[in-house]
Amino acid sequence: MDNSDKTLPAGIIDKGLQRLARTRSKRFAASDSVCESETLEGFRTAQLLAYECVMDVGARLAPGMSEKQAAQMLEDYLKAVGCDRFIHRPFAWFGDHSRFDGYRGFGDFHPGERRLTIDAPVILDVSPVVEGYTADVGYSMCLQENSELEDAMDFLRELRNQLPKLFESDLTAQDIWHTVHQQVTEAGFDNIHALYPLSVLGHRVFKLRERGRKARRVPLGAFGWFSLETNLNFLKAGVGAALTPDNLGPKTGLWAIEPHIGWPGGGAKFEEILVVGAQGARWLSDDVPHATRTCFLSEGSS
Repeated sequence: MDNSDKTLPAGIIDKGLQRLARTRSKRFAASDSVCESETLEGFRTAQLLAYECVMDVGARLAPGMSEKQAAQMLEDYLKAVGCDRFIHRPFAWFGDHSRFDGYRGFGDFHPGERRLTIDAPVILDVSPVVEGYTADVGYSMCLQENSELEDAMDFLRELRNQLPKLFESDLTAQDIWHTVHQQVTEAGFDNIHALYPLSVLGHRVFKLRERGRKARRVPLGAFGWFSLETNLNFLKAGVGAALTPDNLGPKTGLWAIEPHIGWPGGGAKFEEILVVGAQGARWLSDDVPHATRTCFLSEGSS
């Protein structure tokens, strides 16, 4: 399957949602209140927990483990620290699954029986809800040095440096999506986030109820990725809550930005919270693994 210039799937529902985004995204009510320091500390705590989770599990991965086993390890870690609410279920993608090769629909995106090899790129993705504060992180790694993954992460780090400036510019959210797409393809990579539901480059993060029930999902297409609580929240917020190639709405607020790129046989991404306020744009934290640490782990490291 060639993932270079195709969205998946592109059916009647997707096309309808894209038209809706173009016409309704301008009505999204952005607010600077989510950028207040006390509120940001809650999101920062949730994001830190998410990174601690993926790094702990990443260090315990070993050849022969399946994506399902890795995803279960991520879930078990979060439950062990008292976190049983999430935006979406934990994801683990190995090898060419990190590029979504062979996927035919959104149901295929869930972790499967693919076994980890020592040279395979790995993506781990978790989104805990901590006392109502949401976070969503993506972590790319390999058990040993991988030159293709290293090149991809070098590009993603450069893109990370540029993204706050793009949000501070006069570009619309739609323009930012297309600018990133152009940079990805000109660098020789495939745009894999174009294969996500609505081709999202990112989505807003919200403050939910401080206390809520254990996360439950509806196993139906793209909706099956997310908890019922999150689905209802996104539906209430509307299409302006997603950073898509059709979003013409305001940029102010908190975004989980997730550029995902690929090359033949593998893929890589990062995901973290970007704070966009009246005074400019900045990452919620610079102490994140893709900016400060190697993405390679020696076999059996802990």
